[in-house]
Amino acid sequence: MKKKLFSNVSTHLLLILGGIVMALPFIWMILTSGKTLVESTQIPPTIFPEKFQFNNYEQVLSLLPFMKFYINTFLMVIGRVAGSVLFSAMAAYACARLHFPGRDVFFGMVLVQMMIPASIFITPQYLLAQNLGILNTVPALILPGVVSAFGTFLLRQFFLGLPDELEEAAYMEGANVWTIFFKIMLPLARSGLIALGIFTALFAFKDLMWPLIVNTSIDKMPLASGLANLQGQYATNFPQLMAGSLLAIWPMVVVFIIFQKKFIEGIATTGGKL
Repeated sequence: MKKKLFSNVSTHLLLILGGIVMALPFIWMILTSGKTLVESTQIPPTIFPEKFQFNNYEQVLSLLPFMKFYINTFLMVIGRVAGSVLFSAMAAYACARLHFPGRDVFFGMVLVQMMIPASIFITPQYLLAQNLGILNTVPALILPGVVSAFGTFLLRQFFLGLPDELEEAAYMEGANVWTIFFKIMLPLARSGLIALGIFTALFAFKDLMWPLIVNTSIDKMPLASGLANLQGQYATNFPQLMAGSLLAIWPMVVVFIIFQKKFIEGIATTGGKL
């Protein structure tokens, strides 16, 4: 009994310590956003501001078009999530449940793509966007996330865990592949789809390099790359940068809080067979 109690207490203390360590950067960001520039660069550093400076938020909102950042980010996230979930689900279902020549080779190519650094694809993606004539537009932000090798792998694991009897019964009732996919398999894969949607939204939300490459107008920037304008070449106003960062991250924090249960459920149920 004592051994079990000690184990539970130790586990909870370790988890609490880990939670505190992970929350410290977020807490420091909030505190720094309320400091003056002198307080933020003071050595030794001051933890709490002498007086919380709310004018840092007002200055950031006046310096940058945050409303356009929010709109561009929303459109980018929605576009990438919709494309990634749809096309990844179709590819994953084909690799998991359908039998066609070259299926394993195709899935092997998907796995290889996951092992290659994403920076390798920047040049061909840029040339594709240039040939499509969508540079410096919102569709250019969406382009790289329309398909996802990670999403294909994730959902394939989910589809492999579904019983074969569902498809067999549907085929006996005269259903075709598309009917089975959209009316039977997709509803059953809801947790995996939500998990992929959250992953894709997170990846899109924090994407910094690609928007800076394809867009030059600040009005076409999402939040992550828009905040880069607060980074000075020789000096940076850290309180304003932290205030802008706080204004940028709150939408994703709200999304995660709302879908936290589905996110964890999706991750827990997407393991399984290869």
